[in-house]
Amino acid sequence: MDFGKYKYTQARRLKEARKKQTTIQVKEVKMGPKTEKHDFDFKLKHVRRFLEDGHKAKVTVRFKGREMAHTELGWKMLNKMLEATQDIANPENNPRLEGRMLHIILSPKAH
Repeated sequence: MDFGKYKYTQARRLKEARKKQTTIQVKEVKMGPKTEKHDFDFKLKHVRRFLEDGHKAKVTVRFKGREMAHTELGWKMLNKMLEATQDIANPENNPRLEGRMLHIILSPKAH
């Protein structure tokens, strides 16, 4: 076999491998600590859809102004989200407060 043919077959194999691989994206949903029930349910529906599609979901609660004095509301919001998605998602890590943002990354459960 000559070198040109070898290079060609290698390129074809790489192209086929690239077609079959899937990329996992991290989709983000942002909300505030005072988000109402309907809006929360709407965001929850988005998170569930992202997880069912096989993507990771990052849930962020951002605090504005004096809301930083009541971070417990944000923690409650994230815990509520965790409870609502525990059947289809695993948290990758514990919720973290970084600056004015409280966030957690959820990954889909293996089926």
